[in-house]
Amino acid sequence: MNQQQWLDWLKASLNDGRLDDSERRELQASLVEEGLSDDDRAFLRNQSFKLAQQAIQEGTESLAVLRWLERVVKVLDNTRSAATAEVATSWFSPGRDCAGGIIEQLRQARSKIDICVFTIADDELTKHILAAHERGVQVRVITDNDKINDTGSDIDYLARKGVAVKIDTTPYHMHHKFAVFDGTRLINGSFNWTRSASRYNQEDITLTDDRRFLTAFEQQFDELWQRFPCHQPS
Repeated sequence: MNQQQWLDWLKASLNDGRLDDSERRELQASLVEEGLSDDDRAFLRNQSFKLAQQAIQEGTESLAVLRWLERVVKVLDNTRSAATAEVATSWFSPGRDCAGGIIEQLRQARSKIDICVFTIADDELTKHILAAHERGVQVRVITDNDKINDTGSDIDYLARKGVAVKIDTTPYHMHHKFAVFDGTRLINGSFNWTRSASRYNQEDITLTDDRRFLTAFEQQFDELWQRFPCHQPS
């Protein structure tokens, strides 16, 4: 589509009074496929604000318009080409490469670390999580209750040290293995944060700063953080 066709699409979605998840995915897929340039992105962003302003002036309910605008802006931000990502690295186990990659990000973090993993049972990883917490980085951990009482689990220890921990207490499993550092870098993959994963398992993780992935994983973390209860260590 050209700029006018994209603009017509935005007008139609605003007139519908919504931009639901399916429409967002449709728009984002179309923009990515077309290889949206920075100039195109700036044009659509500016036109979106103009459309929103016009709609409010014409009497459309302000909150609905602002929600629409927020969703459009997120789509535009998410369409930045993966080629612009400066960080794109993968590690594999057995071996300490995966754990080493995680530790390096824990060391570099300056403001916030969000960790969402099935379990934590690796003293080196735990040491660096706690070190980040103690130097003033906001650390949040989401994990599952299935392994929390296993020998070697470090979840209770981290919670007792003041790290914010929430637990999936449902009969099912919170089986993610990802972490977001400073809102700018994502680690994700099959690697469990355990000693046995480093020693024996065929695992992988990937580090990226691609905004499209960061937005999705940050949203997932926030949703789970709101859903699960705080952990009270035994």
